[in-house]
Amino acid sequence: MPITLALDAMGGDYGPPVVAPAALALLARHPDLTLILVGQEEVVRAELARRHKGDHPRIVLKHASEVVGMADPPALAVRVKKDSSMRVAINLVKSGEANACVSAGNTGALMAIAHFVLKMLPGIERPAIVTSVPNLNGHVHLLDLGANIDCSPQQLLQFAIMGSILVTATEMKQRPTVGLLNVGTEAIKGNDLIKETSRLLQGSGLNYVGYVEGDAIYTGKIDIIVCNGFVGNVALKASEGLAQMVSHTLREAFNRSLFTRLSGLAARPVLTAFRKKVDHRRYNGASLIGLNGTVIKSHGSADIVAFGYAIEEAISEVMNAVPQHIHKELAPLYERPGL
Repeated sequence: MPITLALDAMGGDYGPPVVAPAALALLARHPDLTLILVGQEEVVRAELARRHKGDHPRIVLKHASEVVGMADPPALAVRVKKDSSMRVAINLVKSGEANACVSAGNTGALMAIAHFVLKMLPGIERPAIVTSVPNLNGHVHLLDLGANIDCSPQQLLQFAIMGSILVTATEMKQRPTVGLLNVGTEAIKGNDLIKETSRLLQGSGLNYVGYVEGDAIYTGKIDIIVCNGFVGNVALKASEGLAQMVSHTLREAFNRSLFTRLSGLAARPVLTAFRKKVDHRRYNGASLIGLNGTVIKSHGSADIVAFGYAIEEAISEVMNAVPQHIHKELAPLYERPGL
């Protein structure tokens, strides 16, 4: 299936030095993939030339004269920087020239521009940020991860519906389980927002299993965990920090002496498997779900490997037609009583 993606080449902490080599690596793995690199053309072209790929047949350069900074307010990005690499890349999705956009840029600006340009799918009030997080049983999809600090029960219900459709479409898992993140699993726990959301989920027709606590993110068997953006972002960043701390502590422990270094050599296969399991780069690429189009947010500090995984996530969602599935499935779900 031919796929064309628009990459915001100027976004993130590093811009073209990360985007260009990640693009080349993905093109080598996907012969039907075409990439439009959007940004300051001379800068992007020079980065490709450094890798002797200045004229790659499946790379198209699209000039954009402006860059959205990581600290730029979303309103500035939408109203003033209309020729930014981020805006032009999303415009390509709107026009149909690209199937999806990938950006490591300013999250608030990306969300605002995508919302303004692509609009929401019918029945969805706000987009949510969703990604998979590794756990003992593989991974869990967590949303929202920061797009919506304050949410209504109806919006949390919409997140659950979209997350369920996403998992079904991309993992072919029928009726994935949905849990609502809370301070306890007992029915009496939680504030009014959580209790009303739980009532809506119980009548939604989703495979809702009830409240889950924070440890279920890493130890549970839940497919989707729903929360507001404040809680979700804290949980995600805490998990990334913990993984980095554990990896750093292990390296220090094995480098302490000649004996521990020899022990490290013996344990290398185990350590390699552990590092791969908790490497947050493998889970880079969060979907701005609920938009009338596919937009993938990469970590701003993503390296070449991590940005490559964000591109892979965009390819997966395009191949599995995630927005189209949400649009198709949403109407009958909302016809259920109580929604």
